Amino acid sequence: MSTSLNAARRARELAALAGGEVVDLLVVGGGVTGAGVALDAAARGLSVCLLEAHDLAFGTSRWSSKLVHGGLRYLAHGDLGLARESAVERGILMTRTAPHLVRALPQLVPLHGGDRGSIVMAGLRAGDALRRTARTPSALLPAPRRIPGAEALALVPGLRRADLRGGLLGYDGQLTDDARLVVALARTAAGLGARVLTRAKVTTLTGGGAEAVDTTTGTTFEVRARAVVNATGVWAGTLVDRIDLRPSRGSHLVLDAATAGVRDTALTVPVPGERNRYALVLPQENGRVYVGLTDELVDGPVPDVPDVPQSDVDFLLGVVSSVLERELGPRDVLGSFAGLRPLLADVGDRGADLSRKHAVLMSSDGVLTVVGGKLTTYRRMAEDAVTAAVRRHHLSAGPCRTANLPLVGATGGPVTAPQRLKSRYGTESAALVALNRPEPVSRDVTAAEVLWAARHEGALTVDDVLDRRTRIGLVRAERRAAEAAVADLLAEQE
Repeated sequence: MSTSLNAARRARELAALAGGEVVDLLVVGGGVTGAGVALDAAARGLSVCLLEAHDLAFGTSRWSSKLVHGGLRYLAHGDLGLARESAVERGILMTRTAPHLVRALPQLVPLHGGDRGSIVMAGLRAGDALRRTARTPSALLPAPRRIPGAEALALVPGLRRADLRGGLLGYDGQLTDDARLVVALARTAAGLGARVLTRAKVTTLTGGGAEAVDTTTGTTFEVRARAVVNATGVWAGTLVDRIDLRPSRGSHLVLDAATAGVRDTALTVPVPGERNRYALVLPQENGRVYVGLTDELVDGPVPDVPDVPQSDVDFLLGVVSSVLERELGPRDVLGSFAGLRPLLADVGDRGADLSRKHAVLMSSDGVLTVVGGKLTTYRRMAEDAVTAAVRRHHLSAGPCRTANLPLVGATGGPVTAPQRLKSRYGTESAALVALNRPEPVSRDVTAAEVLWAARHEGALTVDDVLDRRTRIGLVRAERRAAEAAVADLLAEQE
């Protein structure tokens, strides 16, 4: 199929580019922003090449909270424009471009003791007003409401019962998996003709193209382009001078949902002693919960995979335990992950003080760099970057189409497949069932999914499957148990 990414397609397209072909737009970076830029440009009729040093969603894009949020936090900081932009983009994802990957997530703010929650409820109602202005149906995201203690316990049985007065129930959007969104973007772009090349590390970047290394062979090659966009996130400054970023670490913990006493409703927990700062307990479809998140500025070289310090573990467990019947400890942590947000440098000594707005910056030699922003607003970031490239280099391109362009898996008739597959693959889930490889390689991943990742989703290695096409790798013991089976399936595919 035209959207398939695999080793054979990669080899063909790499050979064509190395042979001297000139593309309209070169995109560097295979996260949500880079994949979004590639899709926007390809949808406008431009010839596109995307180069990624590692794998799709290798960096920050796979380490988010998996939320597609409506900008409530921005409202609290008085940034109405950014809040409304988030609400609009959430609505686009949920209703038009990726409804198979995004679901409504109920979120409960528990009220203990004398806490009446008046200020929080005012914020939730303001967020619901944004939802209405963005024209997202209330049938998809219901209005917030106050609930009694008995209903709060029914939704989240693990809540501390003492002094529980009830809670505030609101709704937001949740991705099945952020890495799957990136893969869907890249594949949709590929279906429109974009060349998407992973394991292609750029060593030199100019306004006319790039020199890169195919890290699978060590071969150096050149890509020539009429316009260049640097979408490498926290690594943007390694390719272009004068990019002033302050990376902020967002840490998460992986816990068993039953241990935390959480079902399908998320918890929003106020951080004691702080204003407008909350920890989140986010249920996942596989019986796990993600607990997050921190917002700590970090200095020094940017690692490929950030560590989660013990201080973040202790902080998150402490905050969340404050509203639970059972106190959580380090032994309850099954895994952890952290992402580094590419925030634009500004005044303030905390990540929470820095703006979440994005910017498109121009280097002296003509490279456009898009930085800042949030996962929810990736499409607007991409639109702004491509529009800037088209105008500066006078490229022949149509208007932006991505607000109404369904991603791979979003369209087609009803399919007969397990719900778990439909929420990850959408209408393509029927094709996975047709592979007739239902044998499990992990607690919630089958052999068919591994083969599909290699044949259609650009997975080249065991790590690509374990850490990005699936999330087996988040729990170390499960990763070790699945490695051999995944390796055998990839060898079978070859």
